Amino acid sequence: MMSHFERHWNSVAKKVYKNAVKHGFWDEEPNDAERIALMHAELSEALEALRDGNPSSNKIMRYSSLEEELADVVIRIMDYAFGNDLDVSGAIIAKIEYNKSREYMHGKSF
Repeated sequence: MMSHFERHWNSVAKKVYKNAVKHGFWDEEPNDAERIALMHAELSEALEALRDGNPSSNKIMRYSSLEEELADVVIRIMDYAFGNDLDVSGAIIAKIEYNKSREYMHGKSF
C-alpha cells in the first residue's frame, strides 16, 4: 500500500516532470549521465551558497540560497525519476527503514 508521502511525492513529481517537458528539457532523448551531472551541479551550487554565507535567494526571497539549491536538487531528482518510471519515493521509505537497523555512523568515522 502506498503511503501518504509516496502519493504526494508522485503527485508533485508528475507536476515537475510536466513543467520540465513544457520547458524543453525532454525534447532530446535524455542522457542519464548528463541528468545525474545536473543533479550534482545543483549540490555544488548548494555548497557555493554556504561558502558565500548563505544569503537570501534572489529568485525566491522567502528562502535562503541553500534552501533554493537543495530544492533544485530534489526537483531534478523528481523530474528524472518520473520521466524514467523510477520509484524513488518507495525507495526513500525503504531506505529509511533499512537505516534504522544500521550501526552507529554506519560503521564509518565520518
